Amino acid sequence: MFFTLRLAQYKGVPMALLWVALVVLIYTYLTSKTTVGRYLYAIGGNEVATKLSGIDTKKIFFFAYTNMGLLAGLAGILTIARLTSAQPTYGQNYELDAIGSCFIGGASAYGGVGTVPGVIIGALLMGVINIGMSIMGVDANYQKVVKGLVLLAAVVFDVMSKQNSN
Repeated sequence: MFFTLRLAQYKGVPMALLWVALVVLIYTYLTSKTTVGRYLYAIGGNEVATKLSGIDTKKIFFFAYTNMGLLAGLAGILTIARLTSAQPTYGQNYELDAIGSCFIGGASAYGGVGTVPGVIIGALLMGVINIGMSIMGVDANYQKVVKGLVLLAAVVFDVMSKQNSN
């Protein structure tokens, strides 16, 4: 028992939080300070223009998909570690929270815009919404409706702000 508790925490801080902080720091640096990060944003903004400018988009896509697989695996491991068991339904319905976090955090539906810290802020806001509705005793189906409306509002705001800037 003592051994598992030591693995679960480091100086009182949950290991899952340390892993998330490490991933956030790595990907914040990667997307903001490296050539690969600039290429990722370029492809998100306009794939054809990126390809025409001489960037090997296939390599960048391979890098992006490989990283998404790595991060999905890490998320699965952290979820199983947090719940101390494995079930095939764990992680179900996290998609809406993930997409909502991205849009609330400033990612654009058109691509090429957004930051890792912005997505973390969006995830924190989504978490506050989830916990707040759970504390209030809101039915799970209504929670999905509210989260869907929040996501819809974020997308509409993004689309409207892009139209006004053009």
